[in-house]
This record gives sequence, structure tokens and C-alpha cells, in this order.
Amino acid sequence: FKTCPGRVLCKLPCSGEKEVDLAVQSAKAAFKIWSQMSGMERCRVMLEAARIIRDQREEIATMETVNNGKSIFEARVDIDISWQCLEYYAGLAGSLSGEHIQLPGGSFGYTRREPLGVCVGIGAWNYPFQIACWKSGPALACGNAMVFKPSPFTPISVVRLAEIFTEAGVPKGLFNVVQGGAATGQFLCQHPDVAKISFTGSVPTGMKIMEMAAKGIKPVTLELGGKSPLIIFSDSDLENAVKGALMANFLTQGEVCCNGTRVFVERKILDTFTKEVVKRTQKIKIGDPLLEDTRMGALINRPHLNRVQGFIKQAKEQGAEVLCGGDLYVPDDPKLKNGYYMRPCVLGNCKDDMTCVKEEIFGPVMAILPFDTEEEVVERANATKFGLAGGVFTRDIQKAHRVVAALKAGMCFINNYNVSPVELPFGGYKSSGFGRENGRAAIEYYSQLKTVCVEMGDVESVF
Repeated sequence: FKTCPGRVLCKLPCSGEKEVDLAVQSAKAAFKIWSQMSGMERCRVMLEAARIIRDQREEIATMETVNNGKSIFEARVDIDISWQCLEYYAGLAGSLSGEHIQLPGGSFGYTRREPLGVCVGIGAWNYPFQIACWKSGPALACGNAMVFKPSPFTPISVVRLAEIFTEAGVPKGLFNVVQGGAATGQFLCQHPDVAKISFTGSVPTGMKIMEMAAKGIKPVTLELGGKSPLIIFSDSDLENAVKGALMANFLTQGEVCCNGTRVFVERKILDTFTKEVVKRTQKIKIGDPLLEDTRMGALINRPHLNRVQGFIKQAKEQGAEVLCGGDLYVPDDPKLKNGYYMRPCVLGNCKDDMTCVKEEIFGPVMAILPFDTEEEVVERANATKFGLAGGVFTRDIQKAHRVVAALKAGMCFINNYNVSPVELPFGGYKSSGFGRENGRAAIEYYSQLKTVCVEMGDVESVF
């Protein structure tokens, strides 16, 4: 693989209704075999898939960098999280169980945790391989099959994951990949043999998927957008807070749903914090994502780059001040001249009612807003339709826990940001969706409980 900014890497045919049906039927057949295997048998296969990913870390990370445009440094982290996810759920596969309940007269009841069937995963383009593992890990551990549709902007690396599952020994067709856009997704969601849908992406698309799923009474997991608050108190460790703000805004070129893009800074340290953030932002190395020292690669495509630039233009028109960045970046390397690069942007003089503060930009744009009191900043932080994440930087641990308890968000960070270990559930409140990826919580969304009541005496009849 070589970096090919602005050029076509390959072409893949979109899966139509016929191809989607073939994928679902193939997964359905594989499900019959996989669901009858013991948890320990599934565990061993999933551990083998994790081992292959770990052994091929560099190759897959390179593929992901070419696929998405993020730095190789970040892509390696994504691949590590991916194999860790499969290892984690492999460990849970053998421990899944129901419970026994004693009833009067020697009777008893018990519950069985059973798989759903064929699950659909629909991924986003910012973490293509990692999202596929986040969805397939718990699905397969519970005994399900999965048909996965990656974003049409990043179709490559998930195909490699399907090959790895096959190499590891899953039944043929257990993890199938279909390619395409909205039409392919619609065929998947409306297929009568699909039992569940898990989607990561935008709020408008999530709403459409929910509508389609409702017609088939299908459970859904929705991991949608965000406009998360990051609150910096004056008593925080300034160096750590600055690093946290950079992590909360500029990972994967800012194309991260849980990014803390509304940075609320206590007025006492506003000038000092802003000056340091701007200085550090200007030092971020942009360029060829396959070079070891690059920390910011290219945005996903030209329309998205234009959209992000439009938000910055509108921000200036509404009174925000561009403190640094925001302009297009053309690397010195001639082979990168057609890449979708921009300099990371910090906006000052922001107000809560500005579009750049209210709407998800999904690019490397940080908005800094001053605040004076804890009560005030919590109210402003929650004044959004989103509720995916939130962060607090302070040395006062009581204040930290008090504030995160008040934040209406599914993922909260104290003195760090964008740390998502697979052991912890990930998901949002409000328009940011519902259901959870990762942790033991995900098991609830990829399985169903059956209750069995056993009578040890005669039936007590009222007739």
C-alpha cells in the first residue's frame, strides 16, 4: 500500500437486494452451526482471530491508514484495540449463562441467554476496522452471525477482517461483508431474516434506520453524533488540560463522534490556556499519514473537507475569531498535493448560540468558551440535543465526580479524554443514540433471555 491522496484506490460493486439476500442466507446457515457450539469453542476461534490481527498489526494498520487517511501512529492503536476487543469477548463467551430461581413446593425456574440470529452491523468511516470488531466481538461471542456493511468511503479493511475470521475457523458465512451506500443499508434493515441492527453514524441516518427497524420490530443499537463539552477548571493541571483538549479535538483529523469540541475554560485561566493550546496546535505535524512523525493526516474526502471549511467561514461571519489554522494545507511532497488536508483550527470569542458551537462539525475545529461558575457551566454543557460524551479537568476530585454526575452524557472522562478501553461500555444519551458498545453491557444487546418455569407438583387449576 502507498498513500494515494485524492486518487482512486480501487472500485467495489455495490451489493444489491440479491447480494444482500445471499449474504443473509449464508449467515443464517452459519448461525445454525455457530450457535450450537459451546461458549468455550467459540472462545478458542475468537482468540485465534485476535492472534492473527495482533500478528498482522503493521499490515492491517497500514491498510487502515490508506483506507481512512489517519496517521499510522493512530491506526496502530485502532488495531490494538480491535484484537483486544476480540480477546475480551472471547473471554466472556464461555461464561455466558442464565440463572436458577427456586420456587415454592420444589418447583423452580431458570433463564437461558440465547443468541438473536443474524445481526447487521453498519459502520462509519472514521474507525472502519475497529468499529467492525466492536460490533462483531459481542455478536459472535453470544452465538450470533453478522452481516457487516462498511462505509462506502472506507470499504477495504473490513474485508480483511472477514478473511481473518475465516482463517480463524468460524463457519463459512458467519461474518459476511456487503458493500454499498444507503440502498444497500436499506435492503439489510428491511430483510425479514435480520434479527438486530447496530449502526454507527449520523443522527439523520440513525433515525431512518430506527424507522425501518420499527416495521420489523427489530432491536437496534445506535451510536450517533455528538457535540461534547470539555470543562477546564482553573485548579486543573494546565499542561494535562491542554493535552486533554488536543486529544479531545484532533484525533483522526477531528473526525470522532465523541470529541470534546466545546471547550469551556474557567475565565481565570482563559488567556493562559488559550495561548498554550494555540501554540501546541500550531506544532501538530500534518502530512503523509504513513510517516512515523505525522500526527494529522487527510480528511476523508473533498465534500467533507468543504463542509468543515464552510463551518469555519460561518463561524467567522457570526463573530468567532480564528486563533490559528482553519485554512487548507498543501504538503511539500508533490505526491500529496491533491490530498484533503487542512490545518487544525482553534476558534475564540465563541458564543453558545453560534452554529460552530451547536452543530457537529466532525473536523479539526475546537471552539473555546469562557465560564465563571460550576453551576453555569453544567447548565450550558447540557444545553444540547446531543449526549455522547463529556470531560472534566480539575484537581478537586469531589468537584470532578459532582460535575460528571450532572452531565447528561453516556461517556464521561475525568482528567483525560477519548480513552475507550473495551472493558467499559460506550454509548450516548439523547440524540446521540442508545444501546452500548463494549463491556459486559454489550452482551445485553446481542442476546435475549428465555424464561423457563418448571412445576414439580400437580398443576393448580382454577377450572
